[in-house]
Amino acid sequence: MRFITDLINGLRIAFGALRSNKLRAGLTTLGIVIGVMTVIMMVVIVMGLNRALKSQLDFLGAETVFVSRWDWQSNNWRDMIKRRDMELEYIDALRDESSEIEAISPFFDTQMNVSYRGAEMSRINVQGVSEEFFITNPKELAEGRQFTSSEVRRNVPVTVIGQEVASQLFPDQSALGKELKIGGWSFEVIGVTSKYGKVFGQSWDNFCIIPYGIFEKRFAGQNFDGLTIVAKGRGEDRVDDLTWEVTGIMRRLRHLDPRQANDFGINTQSAILDQFNQMTAGVYAGGIIIGFISLIVGGIGIMNIMLVSVTERTAEIGLRKALGAKRWNIAWQFLIESAAICAIGGIAGVALAAGVSQAINSFLPTDMPAWVVGVGVLFSAVVGIFFGLYPSLKAAQLSPIEALRSE
Repeated sequence: MRFITDLINGLRIAFGALRSNKLRAGLTTLGIVIGVMTVIMMVVIVMGLNRALKSQLDFLGAETVFVSRWDWQSNNWRDMIKRRDMELEYIDALRDESSEIEAISPFFDTQMNVSYRGAEMSRINVQGVSEEFFITNPKELAEGRQFTSSEVRRNVPVTVIGQEVASQLFPDQSALGKELKIGGWSFEVIGVTSKYGKVFGQSWDNFCIIPYGIFEKRFAGQNFDGLTIVAKGRGEDRVDDLTWEVTGIMRRLRHLDPRQANDFGINTQSAILDQFNQMTAGVYAGGIIIGFISLIVGGIGIMNIMLVSVTERTAEIGLRKALGAKRWNIAWQFLIESAAICAIGGIAGVALAAGVSQAINSFLPTDMPAWVVGVGVLFSAVVGIFFGLYPSLKAAQLSPIEALRSE
């Protein structure tokens, strides 16, 4: 009970001192405000980026693996470009030997010009796949249908197009049944996918999906990346089992002995997320360090102002001691004042961070967890106590006689 009473009295005196020096207190807290806002915004932005990337990569499928000569997590392009390409025969072997694969499809892609009656789009992603691709990589259709296994076997020139292609080439009409030209060859539009949006600023709606046989027949030699094998497992919780099984089968198909490293890549959605997390970790750490530096600078400002305050209030300290105040009463008062200044700065920093977070929420999904707010305010108060400790001890050690004589 005594502690609560002392705390209330200390806060009353502290806020009274702050009101009498509003400008000085405001400038002193500025470093704390900037530091807290920086730390919180870095946490919020990185969390928002990770959440946005995860939601945008959901179309890859968390239970899907992509087998090719490219390893998404490696930067050793010179070695990877020398690897042998994948072969279509691998698909039948993987389907027959794997107990974890639910669906599997070849995947070829290149970029071509696409046109319809004078309207043309350049650098459209043309993908050659089988009918099982729509299982490995589910695409919601806005209208129409996917192509069938029969159309794949007979190399029928049909295509499923993205929303961006449909809206630009067929702005005022349905694309279904129309014949557009892909690289100069005619394909009938049988389906249009729903809108996907952008990933890393790149549109995922500017594509045409065609049967892989006709892709090889019409566009062979224009596919720089070669064949990718897309295999869907039987659940996200079993993707590791799928990866290990596919790796073993691929090593046998590629005739690798136990001493040789893989000459192919097994890539998953998590590989992209891990790589992105590694990239953002440096940004995150840098922002935190900058925020802490701002807090330290603010703390030094607090110490300086508190030392000035001790000097200005020497007579007050002497009078309180003459009336029976103990050293710890004096020290407690100045500690509370220092912590209060920093807590106010922390609250202001949180408020500014919340405002900035709302402002950027329209293009980046941000969220400010309660623990981030609590840590920001608490840490700013701790900074105030730490840097206010020396001035408070100095005030507590003043002699009441010398203090009163200074008046």
